[in-house]
Amino acid sequence: MHSENGETTTSGPPGDPDARWLAPVIHAAFFLLLGASLFRYLLNHPGQPRTPWVIALSVALALFYVLGPALGPGAPVRPGREAEASRGASLRHRCWLGVVVTTWVVLVLLAPSFAWCAVPLIYTGLRTLPARAAVPLVALLTALVVVAQLQLAEKFDPNLVLAPPAVAALATAIFVYMERQAARQRALIDDLLRTRRELAATERREGTLAERQRLSMEIHDTLAQGLSSQQMLLQAADRTWESDPASARTHVRTAEETAARNLAEARRFVHDLAPAELAGGTPLDAALRELAARESAQGGPGGPEVRFHLEGAPVPLPDGVRAALLRVAQGALANVREHAGATTAGLTLSFLGDQVVLDVADDGAGFDPSAAPSGAARGHGLPAMHARVRQFGGTLTVESTPGEGTVLSAAIPWEPAS
Repeated sequence: MHSENGETTTSGPPGDPDARWLAPVIHAAFFLLLGASLFRYLLNHPGQPRTPWVIALSVALALFYVLGPALGPGAPVRPGREAEASRGASLRHRCWLGVVVTTWVVLVLLAPSFAWCAVPLIYTGLRTLPARAAVPLVALLTALVVVAQLQLAEKFDPNLVLAPPAVAALATAIFVYMERQAARQRALIDDLLRTRRELAATERREGTLAERQRLSMEIHDTLAQGLSSQQMLLQAADRTWESDPASARTHVRTAEETAARNLAEARRFVHDLAPAELAGGTPLDAALRELAARESAQGGPGGPEVRFHLEGAPVPLPDGVRAALLRVAQGALANVREHAGATTAGLTLSFLGDQVVLDVADDGAGFDPSAAPSGAARGHGLPAMHARVRQFGGTLTVESTPGEGTVLSAAIPWEPAS
């Protein structure tokens, strides 16, 4: 982990699972070496005047060492005081390590056989202190081990001078390297988790926007168009209510039928957003033929006559493609009915090898496509059609000239079954 001054410390993070087994191993090694050193001293130096001091220092060293795990924060830390508690615990551990090392130094000066207790003390120092403070401590402990071993050997041995520093340097380098690698891995994991959370949040936002767009298109192509048709029919009935009651009643009945279909569409919309006309796997050409007949009947004497024409052999299409083309046809005919003032309109569904094409043509007033950008004079319909066709990799083109009608063409590619 990183300390406040930017140093890399070698103590593991709280709750580190590796620290839970490493600490008991180090403690067990320390007490095993301490006990073995005391037994060796008593075996080789019975009855010496310093023996009581050696025994007392050994017991004191053991007691001091036992106090180490009890110097952590212990009690629950109040929110916002974690850093202060961590600094306090670190200071207590450093004081404790100083007492333990000092006691061990005195003990080694009295009995060199206790020198090998330095091994667990080295690892304890590496785990407790920052690297730049732990390395000098390791050097001091290693030097005392060399001096003690030379005293025990009673003659100069180059191996005793070179081996302990080499082993200590190797162990320290590996320990520090592994701890720093672990710190970098923890930082990388934190970055990955943060990035994953940000990506998840972005995906949720994009999904929400896409769902809103989809719902707006569905509402426009179903409920809004149905309500618009009902309004036009009721207005026509109101105009002819006195002069032509039979025609007015026909408009009212047609509005009632439209309301019933709109209600069924709304229920289907709530259920699965699939067009009611395509329920039960109805082929697209059959749904379009029914749509043309319904639009012709709904238009009345002043409305356009809608004809349907099929080119090519029909093939099964994915549900999404069928729904998209049906919605395009509904939206285009709604525009013809509300804006074009046409007398005739045609729906043409063509299966052309590697694509399916829907053409909607009328002989109405037409318009200038360059003067009516998407979403402006023509309302929400054209942008919704473009979005539906693009969803399946298709294209939507609109050709129109004022006074000469309009042709809308939606082409969606598909792969024929092999």
